[in-house]
Amino acid sequence: MKILVTDQDGAEHELEGLDGWRVMEVIRDWGLNIKAECGGACACATCHVYVDEAWLWKLTPKTDDEDDLLYTAPDVKPNSRLSCQILLSDELDGLKVTLAQSARQ
Repeated sequence: MKILVTDQDGAEHELEGLDGWRVMEVIRDWGLNIKAECGGACACATCHVYVDEAWLWKLTPKTDDEDDLLYTAPDVKPNSRLSCQILLSDELDGLKVTLAQSARQ
């Protein structure tokens, strides 16, 4: 399955991922510029992404923990999510996200 990721400089990348992987893991493993300091434990907000509006309804709702962490991020928008909290599945094949500036290494 594929995800489309726009980096902080505006370049779009088509990345291949696996069912059950976190979007953050795919972005990190393909070498894009993402801090992901806690490694997916939902303990920081350094994997902050903006989900394309067309995909928001397909995602599981934010947990209270994710919402609390996003509150600490400097550039939150209504479509902000932590990429460590988005698990890939067949329904998300083709997902489009943009890396937030605050996720830059």
